[in-house]
Amino acid sequence: MKNRMFVALLLAGVLALPALAQQAAPTTTQDQPAAAASGASGKPALQPDTHEGFWGKINPFARKKYVQRQTAPIRDRVNELDELTSSNTKMIKDTDARAQDGIRLASTKATEADQHAIDAGNKAQMAQQTATQANARLTTVEQVVGNIDQYKASTQTEIRFRPGQSVLSKNAKAALDEMATPLKDQRGYIVEVQGYSRSGVSTSQAMADAVVRYLVTEHQVPVYRIYRTGLGKNTAKTTDSGEKAMNNGVRVTLLHNSLATMNSDSASNTVPTAPKTSRTGVSAPPESNQ
Repeated sequence: MKNRMFVALLLAGVLALPALAQQAAPTTTQDQPAAAASGASGKPALQPDTHEGFWGKINPFARKKYVQRQTAPIRDRVNELDELTSSNTKMIKDTDARAQDGIRLASTKATEADQHAIDAGNKAQMAQQTATQANARLTTVEQVVGNIDQYKASTQTEIRFRPGQSVLSKNAKAALDEMATPLKDQRGYIVEVQGYSRSGVSTSQAMADAVVRYLVTEHQVPVYRIYRTGLGKNTAKTTDSGEKAMNNGVRVTLLHNSLATMNSDSASNTVPTAPKTSRTGVSAPPESNQ
């Protein structure tokens, strides 16, 4: 009899322990604030189900439906969080793609700006070179204009005639050809023709006219570039170099001014520092000074 009572009391104690444990759990949840904080999804936090019924308090084992009822909100909230995480990941990727596009666009614009700067620098350098060349050219032109009326003798030829005649000999024409042929490509020159004759001014003028006529008709030397003078008898006994002065002939002198230096690429435009003198004789015997 005593054994039966002991077993009954022990069984009653075992059945009472789950009930006491399930009653203690709700007391802890009642201490929590009524308004729970919102989670990442913007919804309030899940609250445990306190309505368990009679069997839920005395049954120490959880039933399948009870577990499903308790875990269903958790599954729904987890699914919502997965969707929210996926959406955030997509937004982050889109933001990163736009940022990368912006960086590439900025890099392209910077490269274009650098290229424009390089082109501008090259153009500025070319403009500087052009300005330097123009300044040098202007300086040359100023010098040319300043010395345009300054002529220097470059070539001198003496054409001798027989006494009392004004006809050019073959040698005289050859000498004039040698001097006048390069003049077709030259500019900034004049030709000085001075006639001398013991017979007087008219004879010296006729000999000078014969030289001028040959230069104009045979070599198309402009008349305005020729300065002709008949000086008559030559009063000088000797030339500057100590040679005997010419008394019956024509001295032809080619002179250049500063315009001749403008065409530096042509060798014919180079003005010598000292005139070159050539003499063309005739078959007449040499004359003596009086």
